[in-house]
Amino acid sequence: MIEDFFNLSYLSSGSEIQQKGFRTIQKSNVISLLSDFNPVLAGTLPLDLFIEGSDLDIICFAHDLSSFEEFCEREFRHYSNFNIRRNIINEIPGVIVNFTFENFPFELFAQGIPTEKQNSFLHLKMEYEILQQKGSLFREKILDLKKKGIKTEPAFAQLLRLQGDPYTALLSYRI
Repeated sequence: MIEDFFNLSYLSSGSEIQQKGFRTIQKSNVISLLSDFNPVLAGTLPLDLFIEGSDLDIICFAHDLSSFEEFCEREFRHYSNFNIRRNIINEIPGVIVNFTFENFPFELFAQGIPTEKQNSFLHLKMEYEILQQKGSLFREKILDLKKKGIKTEPAFAQLLRLQGDPYTALLSYRI
């Protein structure tokens, strides 16, 4: 059971891929480097739904997106596949930074919203609770859908028979 998603130690005793991801994150020092931005690992690795092609999603809180971009340019530009771009999610500007470290693709995402209030974190918590309730067979069905190219939230929505936008519907799901 994960008590605190901000403390990655739970990965050190997880599945083989979680342990490998944990070692890679530790070796990259990315969480420490991002400490001023309240980083949290979201996405598939914490849920043990990581498949080939998945990335290590780290969400951050940045009041000043330009400063975040400058910081990431300085700290991560030397990694392969480095890229920074702006986007707008739910009408809120954000920054996405991608790079590869030891064959793991990283994706850093920052918005001017505290990390624990960002949709990625809310999805993580909801998906974790659903997986705890539904068990290993449900997890395997999610993995099967992901391997067929379906993104995580749409896979959950499909199996839970949620209507409408899967990202919004998942946030409204009641366990």
